[in-house]
Amino acid sequence: MVWQQSPAFAATPVGLGTAASYSVLAGSAVTNTGPSTLQGDLGVSPGTAITGFPPGIAAGATHAADAVALQAQSDLTTAYNAAAGQPLTTSVAGDLVGMTLTEGVYRSTSSLALSGQLTLDGQGNPGSVFVFQVASTLITASASSIILINGAQACNVFWQVGSSATLGTASSFKGSILALTSITAETNAVVEGRVLARNGQVSLDTNVITSPACTPAATTPPISGTPTPTTTETASPTQTASATASATATSTPTATETASGSATATPTATTTGSQTATATTAPGTVTEAPGSNGSESAAPATAVPLAGTGGGGRNQGTNIDTAASLPVGGPAALGILMAGLAVTAAIVFTARLVLGKRRSS
Repeated sequence: MVWQQSPAFAATPVGLGTAASYSVLAGSAVTNTGPSTLQGDLGVSPGTAITGFPPGIAAGATHAADAVALQAQSDLTTAYNAAAGQPLTTSVAGDLVGMTLTEGVYRSTSSLALSGQLTLDGQGNPGSVFVFQVASTLITASASSIILINGAQACNVFWQVGSSATLGTASSFKGSILALTSITAETNAVVEGRVLARNGQVSLDTNVITSPACTPAATTPPISGTPTPTTTETASPTQTASATASATATSTPTATETASGSATATPTATTTGSQTATATTAPGTVTEAPGSNGSESAAPATAVPLAGTGGGGRNQGTNIDTAASLPVGGPAALGILMAGLAVTAAIVFTARLVLGKRRSS
């Protein structure tokens, strides 16, 4: 029978200290019949008697009433009290046969028995802990068994027994027994765990006791790098449109004075112009200069006709035009003034000659 208690508390692992390395640890003596096999250490303290090894075999070290065994007994006492002091999750009594239990602390106020199969369900948690607190005796029947499912592990199963424990013939037991008095494993009983007695003896008969190893919970390894798709678009073609027009206009009037008083002005016109349009396409971008289409070369621009020429009598590029009339301003004005003075001087000089001849007459 199982009674739910409130509040419910989760079980915690019981620290065994140096006693964790022992398959068998007794208080008064250890006896064995047959070829029992122990995977861990074998010890007794404060007693000194260990019999039946061989034929029994202990893969670990054997300690009889030495400082190591004494320390292990001290650690066992601490662990026993810690297990007994955990707050209960559920009360149990009588026979555990046929039950499926999840992690927690199960307490019996008297004896506890197992006549068949008991299932401990870890519910997918390898760290699930099962603690059984038995006030009196723990007795399992012949061929009884404890089954672990869904991640439950024998290293996390603890049986704190207030007096003595007996494991039936050919039974299969899981967990560590921490008994106040003594423990007896009958013929061919198999234990995945430990049999640890504080004050009494441990009796074996052709048994196999293996140390429970805990498998850590599986963890998902961290992702060191996440591939990120990268799309790179590159437009390598580069389009350049260039248009160059040259036209240079230079007007240079030249005045020539002769002795006869005539003046000639010759203007010289040179037209030079420079215009450049460039379009460059960067990767993924097309930029065109105004009036360009792709890559093209514009024809040279037409020079603007010079003032006073009417657009005739000139070539594109560099031109020299002759105008019938003198341009006004600048060097041209100076030439006109000099020509005018020369003409005036000639008139005055002529007039004097004429007037002198008349007076003489």
